[in-house]
Amino acid sequence: MQSIEHWSYWERKNYSFDVDFVIIGAGIVGYNTALQLRRRNPKAKIVVIERGLLPSGASTKNAGFACFGSATELFDDMNTFGPEVVWETVEMRWKGLRALRKAHGDAAIDFQPNGSWDLITEQEITVFEAVVPHLDEYNYRIKCITGESDVYRVDDSVGDVFGFQGIQTSIRNILEGQIDTGKMNTSLYQQVTSVDIRVLFGVHALSVHSDSDNISIETNLGILHCKKVAICTNGFARHLLPEEDVSPARAQVLITEPIRDLAVKGTFHYQTGYYYFRNIDNRILLGGGRNLDKEGETTTEMITTDFIMRNLEKFLHEVILPNREISISMRWAGVMGVGGSKRPILKEIRRNVYCGVRLGGMGIAIGTLVGQELGDAISEGM
Repeated sequence: MQSIEHWSYWERKNYSFDVDFVIIGAGIVGYNTALQLRRRNPKAKIVVIERGLLPSGASTKNAGFACFGSATELFDDMNTFGPEVVWETVEMRWKGLRALRKAHGDAAIDFQPNGSWDLITEQEITVFEAVVPHLDEYNYRIKCITGESDVYRVDDSVGDVFGFQGIQTSIRNILEGQIDTGKMNTSLYQQVTSVDIRVLFGVHALSVHSDSDNISIETNLGILHCKKVAICTNGFARHLLPEEDVSPARAQVLITEPIRDLAVKGTFHYQTGYYYFRNIDNRILLGGGRNLDKEGETTTEMITTDFIMRNLEKFLHEVILPNREISISMRWAGVMGVGGSKRPILKEIRRNVYCGVRLGGMGIAIGTLVGQELGDAISEGM
């Protein structure tokens, strides 16, 4: 690609002269940050830069789960982070999902409120028995957040209804749903460009330097200057934010060829959410298995591995669609941002340099809200 120093006057005038805000990362958080900045700063010049031809992390590679927490995940997180953090995070996810749906409309993102199921095999019965006594408490806390009663319910029929093999029981969440990730990203891009926000793909931010009121962003194409910058690279954030508690977490995914008479409908969690699958376009989309090799999956390398894929396929053929001839259509990987806390990092790093990262695998749920809050924080810091 042509370097910035060789751009024409017209190109520089539109993309590099007198830029007020640069957002690094054209994902859910980056686009929503840009949109909120436009609302707060109608005349500002706003530029989004993205290293790939499409969002490079998880925004267009995730499973499209509109979820805020399965019962076993909440139980596991309670033991790790404590109830205050867990319920604060659940509330943020719920508000974020509402913000997502309000921003686009359900039709534009193909939101389907089919519910979710936390699947329990014989091996997870001990976990199930530990979680069930807490369901009344969970339902009370969820009702305080959502206004809905009996959100979590034991469902012993899930295996028979959907034809799963070896599923003893489940805990259903009636409020969770699914979206079309590609449609969401398209809607975001259309919204961004419709309000005169410029997007540059193939521009990789290598470093960010601040000097008084001037920000210099070193990229693979040369130096960009702006007044303020927002780093919204989530799983790739460590490169630009080495001092922050955010690490990459690769998520590997596969999707089947279309399946005739597919009975599966909804979103499904297994092993406290480390495995997850759903229906989409008469296919099964299945991802996860990071718990099998956490060290190996702490990477930004966007490839699949034979070890994880073998385990996903084993689960697909033995549990989800037993005794059926199923072909795999595609495989891919995305990169999430995780850390020692479930709370996202949303703050001013140094003068005029901000970040919104560490979404903890919940980008669909909280990305809209994090972006809006980051846009407000940047605007109020002017």
